[in-house]
Amino acid sequence: MRTAVALGPAKAGRYVRACALLAALLFTPCAAAQTVGPTPPAGGVPDVIPIFPLEAATLFPNGTYPLHIFEPRYRAMVADALKGNRIIGMVTLQPGHEAEYEGRPPIFPIGCAGLITEYEELPDGRYNIVLGGLVKFRVLSEDNSRPYRLARIEKIAEPLDDRKTAALAEQRTRLESLLDALADKLAVGQPPPGMPDETLVDLLSQFLPLEAAGDRQRLLEMEDPLARAGAVIQVLEKMVK
Repeated sequence: MRTAVALGPAKAGRYVRACALLAALLFTPCAAAQTVGPTPPAGGVPDVIPIFPLEAATLFPNGTYPLHIFEPRYRAMVADALKGNRIIGMVTLQPGHEAEYEGRPPIFPIGCAGLITEYEELPDGRYNIVLGGLVKFRVLSEDNSRPYRLARIEKIAEPLDDRKTAALAEQRTRLESLLDALADKLAVGQPPPGMPDETLVDLLSQFLPLEAAGDRQRLLEMEDPLARAGAVIQVLEKMVK
């Protein structure tokens, strides 16, 4: 059983592979969705947060991920988050998790905390939500006091100094060139000129089709957006050939 599915502008399932970048930019759950704002609560991401394990969805610090929540324990998680600081950590399940799915199957320790920026509560208790990525974290331990998973975390910052910022701007030029060459194959256009370089890299890391299981987790675990940019360029260059 899956705990959630990624949503697209029209249908669930179209989001992750086709029109991924534009979908991430333009997604709106529906007219009934409530916008609760992109600003994190005072004090930032706390040391204990709910974590949401998924098999094939990875949130990045500058990314945006729409999700449909339908499993009871994770409906409770969203309800509690909306009453509080609206922060949920996304983590990826490790291979072989299926046998333990109803319990607490193993996860990769590096995840990303996200802020609920939009939500829609459906009549039957399900939710459509949008998570905006905030910061990477490492899971240190878990708290079993709730139906869903709570974790004590260590936040992992990804600062860029002036040298790295300049290098990332150069990488963006190459990324835009590759996106132009792959416009038909990926069904995406050029990102808006005002989109920060880090956001572009993290959205591409989050949604580009990748060859091997675990590739997206490896991107998330890289040191910073500059390192991810180099890896994403390699992926796109292979697709051009």
